[in-house]
Amino acid sequence: MVPTIRRTFDNPFQALRDFDRVVNRMWDSVEEGVGSTGFPVDIIERGEHLVVTADLPGFTKDQIDISVEQGVLSIEAKRDAVRDDQDKPHLQERKATHLVRRFTLPKAYDTTEVDATLESGVLTLKLAKREESRPRKIEVK
Repeated sequence: MVPTIRRTFDNPFQALRDFDRVVNRMWDSVEEGVGSTGFPVDIIERGEHLVVTADLPGFTKDQIDISVEQGVLSIEAKRDAVRDDQDKPHLQERKATHLVRRFTLPKAYDTTEVDATLESGVLTLKLAKREESRPRKIEVK
C-alpha cells in the first residue's frame, strides 16, 4: 500500500511535513526488517580460545540472553520502549527493540563453560578449546 500525501495550500510547508512522515514510515518498516534481525558480530580464534564480540550499545546485562543448545550459540537482546502512557512525544526514535543472532559453533570448543562480559556496549564471549582438540606433542620412542 502506497501512502498518499495530502496537499494543503493554506500552509506551503504542510506538503513537506506530510512527505517527511511518509518517508519516516518507510524507513521505520525497513529498520524493523533489518534492525530486528541482527547486530554486528566478530568471531575469531585467539590462541586456545574462540572469542565472540558483539556490538550491543544501549543494552544492559539484564536485557541480554545468551544460550547454547546443540552447538548453536544464541545471543538475544531485548529492550522495551522508553515511554510512559502520560507522555506526549514530539520525537520518538528509541523504540522497543528485539535483536537475535544465532551461530553454529565449531565442535572443537567447549560450550559448557562460556565467559561472558559486557563493557561499554560490547559483549565479549570467550570459549576454551576442548582438551581433545588442543594440539599435543607426541614423543617418538
